[in-house]
Amino acid sequence: MRILAIETSCDETAIAIVDAEGDENEARFRVLGNALLSQIDIHKEYGGVFPALAKREHAKNLVPILIAALEEAELLQEDTQEMPTETHDAVAKLLEREPGLDEATLEFLKETEPPEIDSIAVTAGPGLEPALWVGINFAKALALAWRKPIIAVNHMEGHIMAALAHGDERELVIAQTKLPVVALLVSGGHTELVLMRDWLSYELIGRTRDDAVGEAFDKVARMLELPYPGGPEISRRAEALRASAANNTAHTTPFKLPRPMLHEDSCDFSFAGLKTAVRNVLIAHGDLSEDDKGALAQEFENAVTDVLWKKTARALEQTDARTLAIGGGVSANTHLRRVFSERIAARHDQVTLAIPARALTTDNALMIALAAFYRARRNHTTEVAALFANGNLALAS
Repeated sequence: MRILAIETSCDETAIAIVDAEGDENEARFRVLGNALLSQIDIHKEYGGVFPALAKREHAKNLVPILIAALEEAELLQEDTQEMPTETHDAVAKLLEREPGLDEATLEFLKETEPPEIDSIAVTAGPGLEPALWVGINFAKALALAWRKPIIAVNHMEGHIMAALAHGDERELVIAQTKLPVVALLVSGGHTELVLMRDWLSYELIGRTRDDAVGEAFDKVARMLELPYPGGPEISRRAEALRASAANNTAHTTPFKLPRPMLHEDSCDFSFAGLKTAVRNVLIAHGDLSEDDKGALAQEFENAVTDVLWKKTARALEQTDARTLAIGGGVSANTHLRRVFSERIAARHDQVTLAIPARALTTDNALMIALAAFYRARRNHTTEVAALFANGNLALAS
């Protein structure tokens, strides 16, 4: 099965093309084309993603990204096509709210042959709805012009599948996954623990009651006047301090932050209080030196990781899970990866830890293609008219 996948949930415009085969016991994905354009540099001045700007950039970049992915896959065949008036008008109508994308898409469709693909997958949510709509309308337009089925994918399911996959940039495999799976999903918009007892069947067992962990990282970074995106910068400074400690040159500080809800008998999280505690430290101490900023960044990262681990360990014990999958942008954090790897090995050696390669931790179209394959095997396609963006789309309840 050949899948073309589209991802526009936030500030990455991405399209991937994969050849997929196998079943739930062993699925193989050969990556034919994979193109991605990040908008980080554009959103830096806002200290976060500006939705209207993200929407505009997606509309500008989707056709060039599609061409790049098709060229890499050797599926781009240029040839003038006669487009039926009915199809032309339907595509134009779908894209009328995406300035620039309508003309670029129609021109592309008239100058290229339909590629040899079996289906089109697209992120339907969760995410920023203006950004999601651009990708969805683009997918609808391609589906109408090429007469291909659409598979709507939950973005968080994509993160789970990316965590379960292993391999390299050209071939990925999801094989012999031991169920049940507990998935810790940690990103700028989500912090939740999800149980998958059977494939594509999810139960929410824990979630943040306020801020997502990635959002907390970014807000604390802004308090410390660190560059955007904040998560990687906090990690960089914290790791530098740990390296200094290993060399007996650590800078000591009195900072001690709380671990919210650490001992509460639930799998829920809360990070708003931790963020407030950082603000209180800054008020109490005034301007911090660069060394003190690094120490506070390290203590914040330690506190976050302690909470994530304690809640996840409780979920593992309550569910008898055999696999722990960690997905989302925060799963790239070096300290989190180290702590979870060490503690799973020491305390839960019956559990397989699945963490994605760093290239698959951020939003990307490959993870959408992986999830789409499992959906397609169960004939989970979506009618064009029934496909909508849902910024709050839930994976489980």
